[in-house]
Amino acid sequence: MPIISASRPGDFDALAFALFLSLWQLVFSLPALLLEKRMTAAGKPAAPGAGLKARAVVVATGMIFGFSTYLYVLAVEKAGAISFAIAVQAYPLFAILWETMFLGRRKSVTELSCTGVLIATMYFLGTGGTWRIEGMTIWFLLALSVPFLWSVAHVILKEVLNKTPVTPNQVVFSRVLVSSLFLGVCLLVTAGPDTIIAAATDLRFQSAALLMGFVYYLELIVWFHAATYIDVSLASSVTVPAPLVTTFLALLLLGETAESYQLIALAIVVVSLLGLIAAGHRKAPA
Repeated sequence: MPIISASRPGDFDALAFALFLSLWQLVFSLPALLLEKRMTAAGKPAAPGAGLKARAVVVATGMIFGFSTYLYVLAVEKAGAISFAIAVQAYPLFAILWETMFLGRRKSVTELSCTGVLIATMYFLGTGGTWRIEGMTIWFLLALSVPFLWSVAHVILKEVLNKTPVTPNQVVFSRVLVSSLFLGVCLLVTAGPDTIIAAATDLRFQSAALLMGFVYYLELIVWFHAATYIDVSLASSVTVPAPLVTTFLALLLLGETAESYQLIALAIVVVSLLGLIAAGHRKAPA
């Protein structure tokens, strides 16, 4: 996804791209939702409503996801695909924090040790390999805000999935619906209807938004099915190959240059995430 985002036409800003990729996600999520509803109606009675609290959670998290989608596109543009892909691997740090603080999930010594290494590595990467705080850029902090927001919303939504009859398909559709409305209002207020119309009728721009929306939809539906069964922190750790693939494609397709400190950080992140996966596997019930 960082490669697609970085390759988008530059005629429109990050907010416009975030809106239209979200609209395409909504389009792709609708058939699965309708099929699920039809199969449920044909087989067994529909599950009772999720309740006002669950709906409020979906609206709140949908707005968080909408804002994080905008930050995602902007951070890739400003920080670069390689740095962004590595920064996103900070996700388990935040997920572990929320699971420990609010869900009472105690972490093992191995998990805490790997988390400490990840924190140090993120600082090393953010300072450009200098370890000096003045080397920290606002764009790297912006990149870190994306997994931070994701972790907050995903931990909340996992509890909704566990405690209510809401399905992953319903969560994905509701999420992108709220995100699209939120981003649409933001773009309308900041840029006006003329920009929205121009972006909607630009075929090159819409092709990139469609591709990003499709890949992002697949990521969401797989993610929420996985998060139904395992901790969010463990689910996020399993995405170890992501920065490796992104780095290779960024070098090949975008002409980016991988700095030595980025490769060092990438190697440490991969080892740390593998440690988290192993620790999570040992804790998982047989």
